[in-house]
Amino acid sequence: MSSSHQFSQPIAIIQGVGPGTGASVARKFAAKYPVVLLSRTEKSYKDIVDEINAAGGTAIGIPTDVADQESVQKTFEKINQLGEGGGKPKVATAVLNGLGTFVKKPFLDLTYDEFTTAYESPGRVSTSYIERGTFLFAHHVLPLLLAYKGTASGDSHPPTLIFTGATASIKGSAQFGSFAAGKWAARALSQSLAREFGPQGVHVAHSIIDGIIDIPRTKDWHVEHPDGKISPEAIADAYWHLHTQPRTSFTYEIDMRPYSERW
Repeated sequence: MSSSHQFSQPIAIIQGVGPGTGASVARKFAAKYPVVLLSRTEKSYKDIVDEINAAGGTAIGIPTDVADQESVQKTFEKINQLGEGGGKPKVATAVLNGLGTFVKKPFLDLTYDEFTTAYESPGRVSTSYIERGTFLFAHHVLPLLLAYKGTASGDSHPPTLIFTGATASIKGSAQFGSFAAGKWAARALSQSLAREFGPQGVHVAHSIIDGIIDIPRTKDWHVEHPDGKISPEAIADAYWHLHTQPRTSFTYEIDMRPYSERW
């Protein structure tokens, strides 16, 4: 890692960066911190990395399959050289964005492999893919957040780990069995981590994104009202608010939906 990619100031790590929610969260946090953006392919994060750097911020990207143990290990070996002098960096916040897209399929048409095994196709996400990605990301980033807690100055925000959930995190709708099982498991893990690491000074939060996010992939998706999709910039604002909450008032869970969304 070159010396130009070594930071004395705290950084933010954002997983799942593409042209939608991940990019909006990256822009928001890049106003305060250098950001390290993770996605399965360089193509996913390249434009937002270039945009942030051109605007005077600092962003780097690392291709990472967050559900693959070897890939995550290699990524954090690189991240652990980003601190001053090539040591471990101070990590102020980490965001685990959505793991892929959901599959809608009648339960009796699901095979065992479809339910339990991750696929390369971006349109298929299994319960095990979500669970592995959640575990691996949290397992590698929490030691860095714990270390930052001990170095935080009076004007610093508490170290924060934010998980992006979905409607399926709390409601198993018909034909979403695999997605709901994975999202419920990820929420359960985040809740356990909040109870374990909150008393140690790390703010662990879970967000339920209940509705269609207004991103390039959903532009042609029909909704009843023209403003009936969730703004990714509004999600980023909510995540920043979670990060800036003081230790005296940690919020574990928030839910966001358009005004017109039935729930």
